[in-house]
Amino acid sequence: MSNKSFSVTISKQIKNYKKNIKVDSDKSISIRSFLIGSISHNISKVKNPLDSDDVLAVKNCLKKLNVKIKKNPSDYYSIYGKGLGSLYCKKGTVLSLENSGTGLRLLCSILATTPNIDVMLTGDSSLRKRNMSKLISLMNEFGAEFFPKNKFFLPLRLVSSEMPIGIKFGAGVSSQIKSACVLAGLNSYGNTTILEKERSRDHTENMLLNSPGIIKIKKNKENNRVIKIAGKNYLEAMNITVPGDSSSAAFFVALTLLNNNSSLKITNVGLNPTRIGFFEIIKKAGAKIKFQNIKKKNNEFFGDIYVKSSKLKPLKVPKKLYVKCVDEFPIMFCVASMIPGVSVLEVNSENLKNKESDRILEMKKILKQIGIKCIVKNDRIKIYGNPKVKSLNKKIKVPNLHDHRIAMSSFVLGQLGFKTYIKNFNTQVNSSAPNFLKIAKSLGAKYEIEKTS
Repeated sequence: MSNKSFSVTISKQIKNYKKNIKVDSDKSISIRSFLIGSISHNISKVKNPLDSDDVLAVKNCLKKLNVKIKKNPSDYYSIYGKGLGSLYCKKGTVLSLENSGTGLRLLCSILATTPNIDVMLTGDSSLRKRNMSKLISLMNEFGAEFFPKNKFFLPLRLVSSEMPIGIKFGAGVSSQIKSACVLAGLNSYGNTTILEKERSRDHTENMLLNSPGIIKIKKNKENNRVIKIAGKNYLEAMNITVPGDSSSAAFFVALTLLNNNSSLKITNVGLNPTRIGFFEIIKKAGAKIKFQNIKKKNNEFFGDIYVKSSKLKPLKVPKKLYVKCVDEFPIMFCVASMIPGVSVLEVNSENLKNKESDRILEMKKILKQIGIKCIVKNDRIKIYGNPKVKSLNKKIKVPNLHDHRIAMSSFVLGQLGFKTYIKNFNTQVNSSAPNFLKIAKSLGAKYEIEKTS
C-alpha cells in the first residue's frame, strides 16, 4: 500500500444510479486464512484475499516468523505451513500489526502456545490506544506472560507458555477473543472448551472444520454453543476463495437506500449468518433488499445483494443483534440520522468504544455537526433523524481517527448532500477497503483529493 496520504473533500451530491459492483474481499476471512494456513501442514491456497494494509501487516509478521508466503500469477497465494508450533524467530523480534486489532489478537494467541517465543508486539498510534486486558488475561490462562506486568496497552513483550494446557472459557461478544481462545487451544495439551452464549462471527471455526477431529461444536441444554478444541493435532492444508466483505458492502447499501431512484447489485458477498445483522435491521425498517444466488463453500455462505432506494422507518436495534453487526454501527448512525423519527440502537458500549476509535463518541460528534440530536445513555443510543437538515448547508469535518468505518460513513453522508472534509482518508480506509473510492466513483460519486504528505 502507498504511504502517500491524502484527504478527501466532497461538495456535490451523488446523482441517481443503477449499477452492478463488487466490493473488497472479506478482511476477517483473509487474515484468518493466512494465520491458520501458516500453522497447517503442507501448502494452503488462498484465492482473492483482501490486499489491504491490515492484511499486509499480518503477512509481514508471518514472514518475520519464517513462514513462506508466495503470490502466484493467477491471483492466489500459497502459504507453506509446517504445522502447529512451527513459527519461530529471534528473541526480541518486533512484530508490528499496524492498525489491525484482529491480526494482533489472533497472531498473539497462536504465539502464546508456540514454544520458545519471546517477541515485542506493537502497532500504530490507534492500536496502541486499545485496551488489551481481556486478551492478556486469556493468554495468561494458557501460561503465556506479558511484560511489563499490569500494563494493558501496546507495546508489550510476549513470552510464550512452556507447558500450555487447555482451558474452559466463557465467550462474550468479541469474536476476536473467542477466536484467540480457539487458536491458543490448538497447540495446548488436552482439550479447550468454549461456552458461547451470544454467537459471534464464526470464520475461525468454519476454517478448522476442514480438519477432522480438531473441533466439535454442539448445543447444550440451554441452547448455547459449546466449542471443543482438541489440542496438539494435525491441521490439513486449506484451499479458500475469499468472498466480498459484507461490512464493506453495507456502506454502498446504505448509500443506495438513502439516495433517490437508485438501485444496486453487489455480487459475490459473504453472507455468513453471524455477519448480516445490519441487513436484517434495515430490512425490518422497510429496506428493499434481498439476497440471491446463495451458495456455500468452505462452510461459508455467499451470494448477491440487490438493493433499491427505500423509504425507511426508524431503526430498532435490540442488544441481542449487536454481535451480528458490530462493524456496521457507524453507518447505522448515518442511516438513522436521515430517517424521520427516533431510532434506538442498543449496543455493548464497552466493546464499541474500544475499536479503532471511540465510535460512539466520534459518530455523535459527526451527527452534531449536521444538526442531528443523539443521546447516549449507558448501552442505549437514541438518534433523532431529520432528512430536512440536508437543505441547511451543514458541513462535516472529520479528523484522522485511524478509523476506516468512520471515514467511510462520513463519505456516505457527504454524498447525500453535506459538504464534507475527511483528513487522511486513504490511510484510514486502506486498512480494510482499498478500492472504496474507485467503487464509489463508478457509482458517480464526486470528490476531490488533496495530498497531505
